Amino acid sequence: MKSLSNHLYRIILIAAFSLPLSAQAALPDFTEIVDESKNSVVNISTKTKNKRSSGKKYNIPELPEGSPFGELFDKFFEQDEFDRRRRDAQSLGSGFIISGDGYILTNHHVISGADEVIVRMANRKEYVAKIIGSDEASDVAVLKVDAEDLPTLKLGDSDELKVGEWVLAIGSPFGFDATVTAGIVSAKGRSLPSDNYVPFIQTDVAINPGNSGGPLFNLDGEVVGINSQIYSRSGGFMGLSFAIPIEMAVDVANQIKETGAVSRGWLGVLIQEVTRELAESFGMENPHGALVAKVLENSPAAEAGLEVGDVIVEFNGKKVMRSSGLPPLVGRALVGKQAQVTVIRDQRRQNIGVVIEQLPNPTTQAAFTPEEDPAGEDSALGMKVEALGSEARKRLKIESGVKVVEVDELGPASDAGIQQGDVITMIDNRAVESIDDFEKITDQLTSGKSVALLVQRRAGPVFLAIRPEGS
Repeated sequence: MKSLSNHLYRIILIAAFSLPLSAQAALPDFTEIVDESKNSVVNISTKTKNKRSSGKKYNIPELPEGSPFGELFDKFFEQDEFDRRRRDAQSLGSGFIISGDGYILTNHHVISGADEVIVRMANRKEYVAKIIGSDEASDVAVLKVDAEDLPTLKLGDSDELKVGEWVLAIGSPFGFDATVTAGIVSAKGRSLPSDNYVPFIQTDVAINPGNSGGPLFNLDGEVVGINSQIYSRSGGFMGLSFAIPIEMAVDVANQIKETGAVSRGWLGVLIQEVTRELAESFGMENPHGALVAKVLENSPAAEAGLEVGDVIVEFNGKKVMRSSGLPPLVGRALVGKQAQVTVIRDQRRQNIGVVIEQLPNPTTQAAFTPEEDPAGEDSALGMKVEALGSEARKRLKIESGVKVVEVDELGPASDAGIQQGDVITMIDNRAVESIDDFEKITDQLTSGKSVALLVQRRAGPVFLAIRPEGS
């Protein structure tokens, strides 16, 4: 019986390995894409001259012939000149040709601060490139070389990418030209802490220093992104790489070429993430959208009637699932045109038309230091508050509120993240103008049900969810 079982097992095993290749999962063949595209991918090196003077400029007296110090000084200055040249910074990156007359796309950070940019083609020919312009916010730069009939790449549509789809990168990691790596799309619309206006494509394509500015291809051989950043604790690839969507890059490049500057839309709100507790306090089934923590004065949002506490869930028909998804949508909106903003207010959806304006230059918000006033009234929420003085109102540019002067180590306020010095301006969508308002509102709160508090801090306003405890 045992012999028969072994015989049947061998038959099944042989049959499994005899299946045609069409019945097995086959990996994609990238060779055609590489053959058609590699000549359009370039290596970019930059040079930034060190501003320190060489030894030849030192005011040293002329030494007599045969002086024992002559040879010493000569060697010193030769070494100084060598060190100066070595200090001349050189960086390596990648780029790709988008027009036959020599326009090239790369990253802003690849060429930032460079005194000279050298573009090396696949055939080893080198050009000194002119920087047409660059945009730090999107990390896109446009270069121009004096050449004609250069091979170009096809541009695709990153919106058509699907998570799990194969993608391919070509670049110069660590200076190794025309290096090809492949992987899949890990996510779309990623927002990174340092980049508010770019909805990155996340992949697991191996990207390393030197890949920056190079193209990301789909299986049709079309460029869908510019490889820009990696997440790494070691400085090398760890499976998390990020690419700028090609539509955004091309839009930025066209603006740079046409006007020399990049125009971005401005809504005029400060926003934050909607947590599970805040969603509950606003009567939302699931946390999503961008919560408006502040509406700036004389902004498009103020003119249109957006309010603090609104949750923006759609912008121009596109859903806003996380707060980080809103800035890229606003940034790409047409300046001077009306945008449709869908908000949840008082647990109901409303559509509001907002005329988008040009993003102004960033301004520094004034910080504040809590005044040392005597402690005020106790609160059932586990904190003490006091009235807000006129000087504090003027400094913070707010009309009303109460200041937190003490937070119990164990209590709802501590659990919610409320800190000493916070100024509470709103509770459960009701304005707090005095200690009496604060007490009346908190006395009416339902035990165990989350409510939203709007507090003012050094960095600006923020909503926090607090869950009152039962008696």
